[in-house]
Amino acid sequence: MILSCSHISKEFPTGVVLDDISFHIEDYEKAAIVGINGAGKTTLLRIIVGEMEPDSGQAVLAKGKTLGYLAQHQDLTSHRSIYDELLEVKRPVIEMEERIRSLEQQMKHVTGEELAQMLETYTRLTHDFELAEGYSYRSEIVGVLKGLGFTEEDFPREISTLSGGQKTRVSLGKLLLSRPDIILLDEPTNHLDMSSIAWLENYLLNYKGAVIIVAHDRYFLDKIATKIIELENGRSSVCLGNYTAYSQKKALVREAQMKAYLNQQQEIRRQEEVIRKLRSFNREKSIKRAESREKMLSRIDVLDKPTEINDEMDLRLEPDTVSGEDVLTIRNLSKSFGSNRLFSHVDIDIRRGERVAIIGDNGTGKTTLLKIINQLLPADAGEITLGSRVSIAYYDQDYQVLHMEKTLFDELQDAYPEMNNTKVRSILAAFLFTGDDVFKRIGDLSGGERGRVSLAKLMLAPANFLILDEPTNHLDITSKEILEDALNHYTGTVLYVSHDRYFINRTATRILELAGEQFINYIGNYDYYLEKRDLMAQLYLGGAGAEPGNGPANRPGQTAAAAGTPGQISPNPNASSSSYSATPWALASSSAAGNDTSTRQAWQAKKEEQARQRKRQNDLKKTEDAIASLEERDSQLDELLSQPEVATDVAKLLEINKEKEEIKAQLETLYENWETLAEDA
Repeated sequence: MILSCSHISKEFPTGVVLDDISFHIEDYEKAAIVGINGAGKTTLLRIIVGEMEPDSGQAVLAKGKTLGYLAQHQDLTSHRSIYDELLEVKRPVIEMEERIRSLEQQMKHVTGEELAQMLETYTRLTHDFELAEGYSYRSEIVGVLKGLGFTEEDFPREISTLSGGQKTRVSLGKLLLSRPDIILLDEPTNHLDMSSIAWLENYLLNYKGAVIIVAHDRYFLDKIATKIIELENGRSSVCLGNYTAYSQKKALVREAQMKAYLNQQQEIRRQEEVIRKLRSFNREKSIKRAESREKMLSRIDVLDKPTEINDEMDLRLEPDTVSGEDVLTIRNLSKSFGSNRLFSHVDIDIRRGERVAIIGDNGTGKTTLLKIINQLLPADAGEITLGSRVSIAYYDQDYQVLHMEKTLFDELQDAYPEMNNTKVRSILAAFLFTGDDVFKRIGDLSGGERGRVSLAKLMLAPANFLILDEPTNHLDITSKEILEDALNHYTGTVLYVSHDRYFINRTATRILELAGEQFINYIGNYDYYLEKRDLMAQLYLGGAGAEPGNGPANRPGQTAAAAGTPGQISPNPNASSSSYSATPWALASSSAAGNDTSTRQAWQAKKEEQARQRKRQNDLKKTEDAIASLEERDSQLDELLSQPEVATDVAKLLEINKEKEEIKAQLETLYENWETLAEDA
């Protein structure tokens, strides 16, 4: 075991964030911490690395082990170049190399005992140098930089000139090169394109150390994680397996919890009905039994109803008007920035109802295309034509139209005054603004929170063509799922840029890959794209495979081909397999016969149980009818006893009293029978 977290708790003025959190990490284990925004994931990481003190509990790193941490935001202030900044991580190896070279020079000029001592030192240093992989550290640095999306032209750039995202990538590179025994990564994929994420996945899978990741990239978590640590309502739970396994198990657990809750509620209602019935018998023994049951009911530990954030959320996007069939037509489009040509002679057609994802490496021009469509940037050449009755709603985190002085609630209600308070709160809740959060000022929100507010406003726009630039950035998994469901039910048209492969896989009906200054068309989701990209490499590059985002250049208007002839790649539902595996008839018959017998037995058992239930209900009804009949006769006898002529007739009195005693005895038996039948029913 390399890390032990025991009974960690942390409370802020806004409430308890972590409550008795315990888990451990084994050597070489790859774990992920998941939870909604605000669940305490980053707080937990900061406690583990010692940046924050817990209120109670502790995180203990195994003796002699090293730890590395990558926070979400980095602010490097170095004046070194990108390459030299990473080279500095290898300072011990560089100094060892310099010492070896120095010894080589010195040994040329000494003899005897002094030479023998130098040779001994030289042998030891070269052995240590080799163990530290000193002969390959420069190529390792180049590999990490290229893997994280830097080109060789970027290597000389000064750190101080980089963007926040680029600085984060440099910090990630430094951390990976330092090779600590356990790495803690907070949202490492936020500033990486698909190629870099795929590279990081492979790097971490082969990393000879433990890894703890906080991430909302479900595809990434599926590839990396072998353990999921969920933070929810301040508590933690641990599930072995990747994200999909955790998600499936969580659904099963929640289903079992909901079943237990409903069964308990049904039992409570039944007991309350039994108590009411016993009291209605209005006799001392029945009342005592009712009181006994009430005490028993009061001691029940009532289960809370299992809930999820999106339980009550049914976000539906519906455009006010239906656009024409042709939504967007692009012809011969080109764009360059100086000598940097992004794309040229591009033809794109988008039809009503499509959900088109644009993918590709960072810097290839994906966002630029969206800005040209929205007339925020001019094209160098080409034409863009919107179809009939097309109304655009555009989401770009760099162009958020928010009023800093307004609250979240007012921001939405002022934009859409026809919405009632409940609708406003529901939309904000879908993007994880609940309770008093809705009354926060926009100006007090983080960049990610403002992005979520902008996305919430966009979802309410009466547009029929949504254009989204990285819509899932800064969304947690729950919000992503809500957005995915909303887009999948949307009857308008969607064009978006994203590097969230899970999101693309769930929502895209078509993918445009920007590579080699052209867009390559894949008619399908991300899984389909992965299936066909190797074929593309063989057709156009003559290679055996390609990384995501590194597809071939193609001629103007050219799209991917399914079998050697240029044309669109699309699944063929009518394609037949060239071979099949035949199953022996006897085996198939035996299996079918076994299944048929099992089905008949289950059906017979179900019918027998239904018959038993009907009999119990009938017996209960007959008993209740008999009780009602005897109680009515007992009341009639009481009326007779109050009549003067009966009160003076001794023989009549004895007869009535005898009948009342018989009724009492029969009722006593019927009450007990009813209680037993009520329990069974």
